[in-house]
Amino acid sequence: MNSNFFFKKNNIKINKIFPNIDFKKNFIINDIKPLKKSKRNDLTFFDSAKYVDEAKNTKASACITTERLKNHLPSSVDKIIVKNVLFELAKSLKKIYPDADIDYPDLSLKSPSKKSYNSVKFGNNVLIGKKVKIGKNSIIGSNTIIEQNVKIGVNCIIGSNVIIKNCLLGDRVVLQDNCKIGQKGFGFIPLKEKNLKFPHIGKVIINNDVEISSGCTIDRGSIDDTEIGKNTYIDNQVHIAHNVKIGSNCMIAGQVGFAGSTKIGNNVSIGGQAGVSGHLKIGNNVKIGGGSGVVNDVEDNKIIMGYPAVSFKDFIKNQKKK
Repeated sequence: MNSNFFFKKNNIKINKIFPNIDFKKNFIINDIKPLKKSKRNDLTFFDSAKYVDEAKNTKASACITTERLKNHLPSSVDKIIVKNVLFELAKSLKKIYPDADIDYPDLSLKSPSKKSYNSVKFGNNVLIGKKVKIGKNSIIGSNTIIEQNVKIGVNCIIGSNVIIKNCLLGDRVVLQDNCKIGQKGFGFIPLKEKNLKFPHIGKVIINNDVEISSGCTIDRGSIDDTEIGKNTYIDNQVHIAHNVKIGSNCMIAGQVGFAGSTKIGNNVSIGGQAGVSGHLKIGNNVKIGGGSGVVNDVEDNKIIMGYPAVSFKDFIKNQKKK
């Protein structure tokens, strides 16, 4: 599923962004992508040893990184050595995608025409942006806003007071009332005079047969995309931050929070009010108890609970000692 929500400035060469670097070739930047998704003439970034395997295999032409990490990159990649990778990345994004650091109102919004959406049912006061596609037999509740270029599959049910932007929905997706999908995530570089906002150029991808209950917030990706796998059910008031990937057939209870760039496997169950820290990898078939705080990676088939979350057996032992 592809769609363009953010448009970059055309024909920007790499030495215009980094004039003090001697590049092998002064190429026109195609895009800014994560290590794993980068291709020739893309700019990427590498700021943590956790991503060494992806760095070794990246196809990018240039990479923003540090002196400590540079040797993990292929010799074909131009290394842009900096002290603060995310700071330089934010500045580069702002130059290439100048309108992605703020969520500007969609001024193309209009009431949907029966001619354009003759097989879709709409409640009162629905507003639709330009180039929105909605599949057959979908139902859109009252006071809902669907911004430009959003794609919604067939037989979807969208509740009332929902806002959808920068998002691709599969078939038979249910979004209940008051969900906010696809807004900019919580990303900035703290500075003394004025914080530097981190542009978010990704999107939200929600696959087939997902159900998302009332009052959930799902941020779009910063460089990568935020994605929800097929047949996953998400309870009320869950927050999913930028770049999070949740697998298929997961069950997420109410008020769970996911910090940015964490990856959740398939068939994962998470109890209410649990929190999952950023940049973690949670394996398949994992069960996380309610109220837990997950701060480390979790292997497949584990049951964990507590804060910090430990195996269920260790949690019971610790409780008995109290």
